[in-house]
Amino acid sequence: MLFNSYEFILAFLPVTFLAYFLLNSWRFGHAATIFLVMASLFFYGWWNPLYLPLILASILVNYWAGRMLGDMEDGAYARKAVFVGAIGFNLLLLGFFKYADFTIGNLNMALGAHVGLLGLTLPLAISFFTFQQIAYVVDSRRRLTQGADFFHYALFVCFFPQLIAGPIVHYSETMPQFARARNRIIDYKNISAGLFIFFIGLFKKSVVADSLSVWAIAGFDTASTLSFFEAWGASLSYTFQLYFDFSGYCDMAIGAALLFNIRLPINFNSPYKATDIRDFWRRWHITLSRFLRDYLYIPLGGNRLGVSREAANIMVVFTLGGLWHGASWTFVVWGAMHGAAMLIHRVWIAAGARMPRTLAWLVTFLFVNTTWVFFRAKDFDAASKVLGGMFGFNGITMPTIFGMKADFFTGMGLETGWWLQPIGNVGGVIMAPVLALCFVVALFARNSLELLADFKPDRTHLVMLLALTASLLVVYRTSEFLYFNF
Repeated sequence: MLFNSYEFILAFLPVTFLAYFLLNSWRFGHAATIFLVMASLFFYGWWNPLYLPLILASILVNYWAGRMLGDMEDGAYARKAVFVGAIGFNLLLLGFFKYADFTIGNLNMALGAHVGLLGLTLPLAISFFTFQQIAYVVDSRRRLTQGADFFHYALFVCFFPQLIAGPIVHYSETMPQFARARNRIIDYKNISAGLFIFFIGLFKKSVVADSLSVWAIAGFDTASTLSFFEAWGASLSYTFQLYFDFSGYCDMAIGAALLFNIRLPINFNSPYKATDIRDFWRRWHITLSRFLRDYLYIPLGGNRLGVSREAANIMVVFTLGGLWHGASWTFVVWGAMHGAAMLIHRVWIAAGARMPRTLAWLVTFLFVNTTWVFFRAKDFDAASKVLGGMFGFNGITMPTIFGMKADFFTGMGLETGWWLQPIGNVGGVIMAPVLALCFVVALFARNSLELLADFKPDRTHLVMLLALTASLLVVYRTSEFLYFNF
């Protein structure tokens, strides 16, 4: 079920909210927990009920492993075996469904074999609930998850606001909130704030991101060649589509959870304001960055084993982080490029080098925008098409407004004409001002978290109403969030 659908907004969310707090008001707290688990599983199964047994099996195995790790003595061989077995189970589950066909295809190419692909459909949210449960198993080994019963653990995994695309949460972050008595009572301030942030997210997704997707699709998927401005229009359209799509999802997840008096961790914090690559990853998909740091980078040795080992660890983390996003070499290249950028940043800082803040932002943004091409492109040919256009290899056509200077431009090897053909056919002259407005909003407007911090119902009802009205008018064209694919 999609957040940006009538089924969710007008049926599932209000019914689940009312039933949960009604059960709590009757002092059926345990029944309310079970109901919320069942509702979340219904939410998950709406997409494809055939994968319900998969998530249930994953929950059962990891819950059992967590309990065993909590009950066994430190250093016991059986405890190590349970830990290794649980981690192996999670990685095999993720690897089979997400990377089996990728592995077979690459082996076929390398060995000249013709093994048939399995044609597996990627189960919804498997990357997120697998990482979340790996963190739980590791925390259980560290004895940080004491006292978890099955239904509370199941709720930790499948609580619907964060189930599909994060944030990746720790047990200690969310479950104590469900246990607080005051959180089982309706809080009208949280309802107001939750609806406010939810509908801001809905507006970002349904009005902004889905509109930008038309230009991105035209540039990346439809056009056979792209000139300079067309390629930059396509790349920037995707850069801001992804920004408002993921930002919108994070807002809607936070808002939906607030209705139930649960505060999810921050997962998105104006990443395009970053002035270096490290700053970017402190702002973009924050909980994934935290997971990779705490459960991969540090266990690999972090920066404790010398400069060369630190560099290797950074490259491993970012490359695997890229592969986590999708079973494609373009994702691997995207991750490796960010790892290399992080290494360059480390060397730059160690050398004491500095650059003006505006220039630092520009370098960071241009790098992020360029690497998003690999993130979006279906293959390297598609990436080459866009990058070739961005670097001017397919010619530069200036807007017709400069027609009076045609001789000047011709002398420079340029031409004038319809400067956004072919992607301009789906947007015309509105692309440039829309992208400019996206820049202004992403760089200078207060983000959702800042608006939420200062939220006062009496001053923001009008904004919420306008966002709600505009968003609901376009919900008929519901589309999946981009991170659902990962």
